[in-house]
Amino acid sequence: MLVVRAGAARAQEGIFLAPDAAPRSLFPNAQDVSERTIASTPGLKERIRAILGQPPTVWEPEYRIFAAKRQGRVLGFVVIVEEIGKHRPITFAVAVMPDGTVHDVAVLAYREAYGGEIKERRFLKQYGGRDATAPLMPYRDIQNIAGATLSVHATGRAIKKAVAVLRAIGDVQ
Repeated sequence: MLVVRAGAARAQEGIFLAPDAAPRSLFPNAQDVSERTIASTPGLKERIRAILGQPPTVWEPEYRIFAAKRQGRVLGFVVIVEEIGKHRPITFAVAVMPDGTVHDVAVLAYREAYGGEIKERRFLKQYGGRDATAPLMPYRDIQNIAGATLSVHATGRAIKKAVAVLRAIGDVQ
């Protein structure tokens, strides 16, 4: 006998990492982490849109940006961003090197019933070393997850947005 319980699909939803913990998780060698919040002003939005070539699916009211340092040298930055999955926003922490390449990425909060596999390391590690000029498209240069195509697209958009934010404020090339 098969029993299907209402709400069982919700098991993929959850909060997996706090934003404050993300920088040390993504840059474990960091000795110092500083945080700043950048307001999403109309001017910043225009610069981000120009860098991306289109607006993101979510305009955060502000961006939390962490700088990870070791021996006074900046290892990289972590930007907290959101992008729409199928219906709801997914919160990401995107670690970016000073040259603008992706160091790592983590899913902080997933709010969809399906596609939560994008939070797994075996999926996320393929973004490391990429830059925002890469298509970051499923089946093209990113290995897709069956049943999670919209979440995979959201991951690529989140990475591009995080790099655009850092470029727009002059932190990376």
